[in-house]
Amino acid sequence: MLKKALVVGVGLVAALTLSACGGSSDPASTDGADSGSSDALFEVATDFTLEGSPTFDAIDKRGKVIIGVKEDQPGLGFLDAATGERTGFDIEIARWVAASIGYDEADIEFKAIPSANRESAIVNGDIDYYVGTYSITDKRKEQIDFAGPYFVTGQGLLVAKDNTDIKSEDDLAGKTVCSATGSTPIQNIKENFPDTKTEEFETYSQCVEALLDGSVDAVTTDQAILLGYASQQPDELKVVGEPFTVENYGVGIQKGDDVFRTHVNELFTDGGDTWQAIYDATLGQSGSKVTQPEVDAY
Repeated sequence: MLKKALVVGVGLVAALTLSACGGSSDPASTDGADSGSSDALFEVATDFTLEGSPTFDAIDKRGKVIIGVKEDQPGLGFLDAATGERTGFDIEIARWVAASIGYDEADIEFKAIPSANRESAIVNGDIDYYVGTYSITDKRKEQIDFAGPYFVTGQGLLVAKDNTDIKSEDDLAGKTVCSATGSTPIQNIKENFPDTKTEEFETYSQCVEALLDGSVDAVTTDQAILLGYASQQPDELKVVGEPFTVENYGVGIQKGDDVFRTHVNELFTDGGDTWQAIYDATLGQSGSKVTQPEVDAY
């Protein structure tokens, strides 16, 4: 029987927030390599079983959870190359899910998966589930399933601090916009902004580097991600305009594993206090206020 994950202390949550920043990222995966303070946010379930879930069976047989993540997105999914510490909202959501099925930090292997390879990583069994600004779309649901959404944001624009030409998506004609290969935002630009040039890299951090060196005019992805980059270099970068899409972040899981999907959806639905504590300790440090979305229990 599920032992609910619980918030266990405001003081400990505050301690976690002190580590929600870092430097550049390293694409190598780690196996429980960081010293995160997730125990401050939730407990690890004991004597847990989940009958009828191929995902859980694979985890149980292996004795560890393999989670696909991003590691170059400050505030969401970030790896500090110097310390090996992973921080961010998505990372804590991933840990929460693992804890809910009985696995603590020592039994988690994080794998950095580029946006374009997320579905194949799930389909091929390279990871057990994926948590990393993964927008729920009908096209993706042809190959995989999603639990959630656990967060809602929208596509935005990041530009150089001194850029006065781009104030919103209405100013993109003739400009070069960068995003991650295979991401929803780059597809939106290609399909709906025909007069805009595009540049693609595996990671958003590469796009930010291109923006800083002047080879692209803007970076586009979910505004939550862009705010993280802007907060790292406020004298060089800024977010402009308002979100011009709606993006629902979900946990990507194996197609047809209704048991695991239902478990995660119930975790989100019943764990509102834990969700809020995770948000407050990560993205909430920007001062933004959000409401936890209802899951789509399809």
